[in-house]
Amino acid sequence: MGVQKDRVRFNVGGKIFETTATTLAIAGRDSLFGAMFDENWDLQPNVTSTEHFIDRNPDCFAVLLDLLRTGELYIPSEIPEKLLYREALFYGLLDHVRAARCGPFDGNRLHLERSIMGRAPGDGTAIRAGPDGGCCVAHGSMVHVYDWMLEEHPPISLDYQRVNDAIWIDSESIVISACERLGRDDGGMGLFSASTGELRYKFHVTHDNQVKSYTGGALSFNSDYKLFSSCKGRSNEYGIGVWDQVTGKQIDFFYEPPGWSLGDADKLQWLHGTNCLLVATLFPRKDNCYISLLDFRDKNMVWSWSDVGAPATDERRVRDAIAMEETNSVCVVNEYEDLGFMDLRSSAGIVRWSSRSRLMKGKMPDEPCYPKLALHEGQLFSSMNDSISVFCGPDWVLTSRLRNSHGGSICDFSIGGDRLFALHSEENVFDIWETRSPPIV
Repeated sequence: MGVQKDRVRFNVGGKIFETTATTLAIAGRDSLFGAMFDENWDLQPNVTSTEHFIDRNPDCFAVLLDLLRTGELYIPSEIPEKLLYREALFYGLLDHVRAARCGPFDGNRLHLERSIMGRAPGDGTAIRAGPDGGCCVAHGSMVHVYDWMLEEHPPISLDYQRVNDAIWIDSESIVISACERLGRDDGGMGLFSASTGELRYKFHVTHDNQVKSYTGGALSFNSDYKLFSSCKGRSNEYGIGVWDQVTGKQIDFFYEPPGWSLGDADKLQWLHGTNCLLVATLFPRKDNCYISLLDFRDKNMVWSWSDVGAPATDERRVRDAIAMEETNSVCVVNEYEDLGFMDLRSSAGIVRWSSRSRLMKGKMPDEPCYPKLALHEGQLFSSMNDSISVFCGPDWVLTSRLRNSHGGSICDFSIGGDRLFALHSEENVFDIWETRSPPIV
């Protein structure tokens, strides 16, 4: 990198600043300052010979320039944080601000940053973290979208079609699945703008060369720009559909085999190492639980497990499941937050249960929210009532517990953008948990 040590002069809102090319290069190619450099990271001709006027807030510019110089973020009390974030967005430095403001995500060092009251008390169904630290919250037929500054964008309305799932394709695009409305060609899935709430295009299911109406369910995608969704149609369109997320065209469909459940799936998870899709249909959506791995390359179910034929006891009723590729296993959880593990290398289908939460037995709330699982950066997270447990290490030892007493039980949570978002059921409150950055000495 051939960065020169030449000084650069700025006039920002009438205040003069001087810095070096080395400092500006830290901002990166995608920042406003990136255009000052050529492909070899040398300053463009005449950059140092002129004073660059920027009609923006000089106090915020001083904070951001200091961030580039030192790598540390100090916000004076007289500068509102939202004002600084807005200016950072203008300069293309929002990622730098986020990285300096929050430390690397660690479930054992999370603190409650704030809680936000939702729009429809008691009706929250799902929360999904965005890649840039924002989130979206679904309740009923509405999806409310928040950016990293937790300012709400125009909501996404599905015209009274109940939302089943949502997934961020990137920081500007959200795919939403919804229930079919009888008598109308609605339901299915659509890709929406996260900033405006506008529908960009819909994902159709084709069966026997005819476009079919269907209910879209659980969602997932992979790095090859393929989008997956569980589907329920009126004819034979039960299974997992695959679409090109760039064009919206259907490219494959894995039909549900007899005696199994795919179209009603509660969870889809793409496994990058094996190029397979985890599909989990869980109680109470179905009377029995069905978990399988699908290989779309040869339309084969390479691994499966079900509790069909097993004693129907709540203690062993699976409420959620997640694949753990590093250990070749699937983790499941029951309504008492007991964790169970199954070996993906074995077809025996034996669950090794590990009892951790017997104190919860007999003390479930009147309207319990069943446990959810998430895996992030080698840490396992499990929600239970109004708290989230964090498990670490090869034996998945309980190391910490996150709890906010306001809002009732947690009905869903999601991790992304260095934040954990938890949605409460009773008051439709959602919490934002962050890892604090180390203090400035």
